[in-house]
Amino acid sequence: MKYLELTITTTHEAEELVSSKLWEFTEYGVSICDDEDVLELINKRRNTWDYLEDGVTANLGSGVTLVKCYLDLDTASTVISKIENALFEMKALSSEYINFGTLEIIKREVDGDDWIEIWRKHYRPMDMGKVVICPNWIDYEAKEGQTVVKIESNMAFGTGEHETTSSCIDMLCDYVTGKETVLDVGTGSGILGITAVKLGAKKAVMTDIDIVAVETAKRNAILNEVGDKCVITLDNLLDKDNSVGDIVVANITADILCVLSESLQSHCKKGTILILSGILREKAELVTSTYIPLGYEIIKSISKGEWVAFAMKKL
Repeated sequence: MKYLELTITTTHEAEELVSSKLWEFTEYGVSICDDEDVLELINKRRNTWDYLEDGVTANLGSGVTLVKCYLDLDTASTVISKIENALFEMKALSSEYINFGTLEIIKREVDGDDWIEIWRKHYRPMDMGKVVICPNWIDYEAKEGQTVVKIESNMAFGTGEHETTSSCIDMLCDYVTGKETVLDVGTGSGILGITAVKLGAKKAVMTDIDIVAVETAKRNAILNEVGDKCVITLDNLLDKDNSVGDIVVANITADILCVLSESLQSHCKKGTILILSGILREKAELVTSTYIPLGYEIIKSISKGEWVAFAMKKL
């Protein structure tokens, strides 16, 4: 069987958004080739490798990222048209905040008789200590005290593994002690809201502006047997909901977090823990200088790679 490999040219800044969008149109795999990650690996191991070929880094560091996905050959033309529309709509909505690059699309036919099985073998449960994110086809035997969150097979597992998401999960482990109402703004696959409930939260109110994300989050909530405790809606932020959270989590981007700062105010009360992630190191001060004057104090920060996450308390 043959597949169509679709390669999108974007930027390091937008790679996660592009990857997440592609997952809405395929269950055969999405991969990210980011030269900044290659440079980081080289620099970390420069003193441990016996030999590094001259010129390996010559073309790295350009900021260009390639995101690939795989499509059924028979339906590829229709799906590609939908992908193009979705990507350029996303770029138009976010152009003031994020550089998406050219979004040039390259197509190529590839053999892939065993692609799905090879792809599945590549993934393993992501053990984050107290929480494990696990593909739904793997039977994982949890260790004592571990919480297992299952996600369906057509999800981008990198959204659980990525530093921005894992930082949020680390903080949820710290602050969910039982019976809280948790608001998950921009829920995506629903990992954070579902994790909160499985850690003991009373309820998770989860919103996203993408209908595919909302439907996926609903399926994941049912898969984890917490559908009755998750309110998942198609909503821009929380415009249609007046819920106030004991914990509010938003894993988006620094610029958008700043734009949303005033809107989030009505959903926080004195003592609310606000978890903000998706923040590049160089934009950390932009976020803190926006939120601190609104009556928040930083109670914890986590740095992973080039990303920073904050837990703030409403005073």
